[in-house]
Parts: sequence; C-alpha cells; structure tokens
Amino acid sequence: MSTTTGVQALVRRTHEERVLAALRAEGALSRAGLAQRVGLSRTTLSEITAQLLDRGAIVVLDTDAAVRRGSGRPAERLALDPSAGQYLGVDFGHRRVQVAIADASHEILASGLERYDDGLAWDERVSLAFDTIDRLSSEHGLHLNALQAVGIGVPGPYTGRHGDHSVVAWNRGATPDGVDRSFATRFDAPVTVDNNTRLAALAEAVSSPEGASDLVYVRLSDGVGGGLVVGGRLTRGARGFAGELGHVTADPAGTVCRCGKRGCLETLASVPAILAACRVQGADVTDLADLAAAVERADPVVDAVLRRVGSVVGHVLGAAAMTLDPVEVVIGGEIAHIAPAIVEQAARTLRYELYSIPVDGPCQVRAGRLRDSDGAVGALAAIFHQSPLLAGYPEPETSDERNTRRSAQ
Repeated sequence: MSTTTGVQALVRRTHEERVLAALRAEGALSRAGLAQRVGLSRTTLSEITAQLLDRGAIVVLDTDAAVRRGSGRPAERLALDPSAGQYLGVDFGHRRVQVAIADASHEILASGLERYDDGLAWDERVSLAFDTIDRLSSEHGLHLNALQAVGIGVPGPYTGRHGDHSVVAWNRGATPDGVDRSFATRFDAPVTVDNNTRLAALAEAVSSPEGASDLVYVRLSDGVGGGLVVGGRLTRGARGFAGELGHVTADPAGTVCRCGKRGCLETLASVPAILAACRVQGADVTDLADLAAAVERADPVVDAVLRRVGSVVGHVLGAAAMTLDPVEVVIGGEIAHIAPAIVEQAARTLRYELYSIPVDGPCQVRAGRLRDSDGAVGALAAIFHQSPLLAGYPEPETSDERNTRRSAQ
C-alpha cells in the first residue's frame, strides 16, 4: 500500500470520528451545523456523511422545518443510528466466549456469554461466537452493517499484526490460527487480536478512577493469566508473553500444567483447581454457585483452601510488584467477588513481600471492577484506540490496507 493511500485512509477515519463525536455530544445536527462544529468544508463533510449513511452508522432523523426561519429548503438533520452496532468485542476463554456490542458512542448495547468444552476445536468456537452475535443482534434489534472494528481476545500468548501473525498456545489443538481472518471475512471490518487477559488488564486500567500508569493484573478463571501496564502503557513484551503470571512456577513439586511445566500458578489458582482442592478437603463444591454458598455459610474447609490460594497468588504478585512497583494490583475473575478471602489473603501476603520497600504506603490491591465481561470490554477498549495506554500498539488493519493485501495475494 502506498504512503499516500495510507495517509488518505487515516485522514478519512479521523474525519469520520470527528463527525461521530459531534453527533454523540450534540445529538441530531444538520450538515451545516456539523460542518461548523467539526471544521470541515461542506464538500468534505458531504462525502463523509454519505459514507456514514451508506454504512448505516448514521441516519436522517428529520428536517429542521419546524424550527427553520425563512423560506429556504428544509435541511436534513443527521443522528447516530441507535440500532447500529459499530464495535464488536469478543473474548474467547478456555471454556466460554463473551461478546459485547457497542454503538458509535462507545456504549455497550448488548452482551452475552456462551460456554463450551475446553477441548472444542477453534472453528467450532468461532461458529459458536457467530451464533451468539446473531442471537444478541436479533434479541436487541441491532444491525452490524456499520461495524467499524472487531476486537478479539484469545487465551495464551499471542503476537501478531494484521494478517501476518504467529501464535503460541499452551496446549495442542488450541491454537487460534485464522480467527482474525474468519471475523474479517464475516464482517468485512478491521480486526485486532490480542491475549484476552491482557485486554482485561486494559479494561481495568481504563476504568480506574485513580489512574493506572502502573498496574499489575491477574485473572483467575478457567485458566490464569495476567497483564501489565508499565509507565502508562499496556505491555505485550518481545514475544507476547508479558504478564503471563499464570505460568509462573508457584510449586516446583506440583502437578503438571497445560503448558508442560510443573506447579504453575494456574494449577493452583484457576477456578477448576480451586474447586478440586475444596473437594479433596471434603467440601461438597462442584461449581461457583456451590462455592458461593459455602462462602456464605462460612465453611471452614473452603475458607482454608481459599486463603491458601490467596497466599500463593500473593507470592507471585509480590514478585511482579517488587519488579514493577505498581500503583494498583488487580485480581480479576468472578471468583474474586465470590470468594473475597482470596483477595484479602493475597493483599496480606503482598504487603509482607513489599515490606522492605520504604514507601508512604503499599500499592492498592483490589478485586476487578468489570467481573467476567472484562476481556470483551477490554477488546472494545483496544479497538476504540483512544487511550494513551495503547501508545505504540499496532493499529487495526484498515479496509484499504486489507484490500491491498488481498489483491497482492
């Protein structure tokens, strides 16, 4: 693709964002009113609004006939289409896919979750995600004709940019090769793919009212992963492994992990591992609902298991915090809310690990705010691409770039 074409695509996208931002802030506006607010010529604005109308991103709401003075022809007023899903966030976990659809104002219009077996092939996972998207669109009366971008989170280390990428997966058969192409083909929109837990870290950092220039995030779910915000930037690392706290060795003599090592944090602190540990100790716990009930009745066996897990998590987080000196340490995943003992014990352990650091106070340790939708919300945050946390991150592929690449293949 030529530099000129790339610059033109960037300029057009910038103009579109300015028009959409004005309609978000002001509501319905005439073309003349839009031109005045965004500082574009009427010719340029006409081209931009024509493209947005064609895609279904905006609609002609009415005319200004009721408020117009003089005898001129009534002007059409343009507005955002409330039924247009314009951004799609998808989080593929080990055992479930979470979907979130947002509008042009970045408000989430619909979200949903579907579960599957850990060994489900990736083409079937993608098919299930498509079914979920179709169901949500139908239930909420949405259309995706104006879809501007798709953000996708996948488990395990992921590196890559646009159509040229390499993937490292923890277990055979779990490599999400071609997920980006499947979504790009289905929706004809630029696709960004990254590690799902790293995207969840982004979502937590963006949502933090305290600011998140330095943050360590770990998510306890079907697996265990993490993400790092360092110096105000979400960090991927040289090979996409930055923040993979789930595969830090926590017990050298422990059980074999899906990655092939022994005693990784994931073997001790993932939801399946925690439930299994409760059962080994004699507690009647088979799922998170059972665990919540046991916590509610203050089951001493379950409490002891949770606090042991919290200690292990705290030790691993302590090493990361000692290295990075974060403002916040966040423990995500539904279990962090169901079993607050994990967060409490991890915070105590972390304070001990950081005791030697002469500071005014320890970093804050908290449960994630965004619950189990954090990966899909983080995928949306990544494709909005408005946060300085994403400085240095690759931009999603534009339609011009995608067409150029296809013609060269």
